[in-house]
Amino acid sequence: GIERRTGGDTAARWGGRGHSLTGFLSSAQPKGKKAKGKKVAPAPAVVKKQEAKKVVNPLFEKRPKNFGIGQDIQPKRDLTRFVKWPRYIRLQRQRAILYKRLKVPPAINQFTQALDRQTATQLLKLAHKYRPETKQEKKQRLLARAEKKAAGKGDVPTKRPPVLRAGVNTVTTLVENKKAQLVVIAHDVDPIELVVFLPALCRKMGVPYCIIKGKARLGRLVHRKTCTTVAFTQVNSEDKGALAKLVEAIRTNYNDRYDEIRRHWGGNVLGPKSVARIAKLEKAKAKELATKLG
Repeated sequence: GIERRTGGDTAARWGGRGHSLTGFLSSAQPKGKKAKGKKVAPAPAVVKKQEAKKVVNPLFEKRPKNFGIGQDIQPKRDLTRFVKWPRYIRLQRQRAILYKRLKVPPAINQFTQALDRQTATQLLKLAHKYRPETKQEKKQRLLARAEKKAAGKGDVPTKRPPVLRAGVNTVTTLVENKKAQLVVIAHDVDPIELVVFLPALCRKMGVPYCIIKGKARLGRLVHRKTCTTVAFTQVNSEDKGALAKLVEAIRTNYNDRYDEIRRHWGGNVLGPKSVARIAKLEKAKAKELATKLG
């Protein structure tokens, strides 16, 4: 009875148009105006290509690797950056960087100006002829001399052949006495204070000097691991011309240029990060200036 009454009330309230709201909605729209709506064209049917299904062998299971921390072994890569280098390598690299970054005084900076390869090769070739005798050679020489003396042939001392003289103290004495004809100094002596005075002393005494790369190269000439400096005192008559040519070239490059070398400072080379930062600032300044000028 309640539902019937309610339905009647509703019908009476909406003008006797039934129980549905469609009549109300249709009457609510203004007459003479149709509802707007564009018909959209149906999408063209896309012809799908039938892809051939990949045949998967069920015997082989796919196991993708997980390269997260503590998971699968990482793939091989260049690990040079992560190598823990020996202490001596770290030190020499740090020293090289410090020499580039810091302001290096001329007295130390002159050791970066080594002899060119061609002249250095000629010099080492000549020096190889005047290597001092080894311990075994000295032993044999003294043994032969003792045998002669025992045989009653008399003790005749052998004349010392011209050889290279090595070592800072020996070479310094020879330079001071003006007996050295040519002084060769290694560029990588450590500490450098051992030989830092030698170029000035050689120039003062008028002795030609040169700086060559590698204390080990000089060491091989005198049967040692390394050697700071060697000096020529005498050479055979057949090698005097070769030595004179070398001395002339070396004197031009070192002794005659001493005043220029003395004024030339080294270092002050910025690292890649600093260079990039300065370039970025300069670029920003240039852009700002261009904006102001219009």
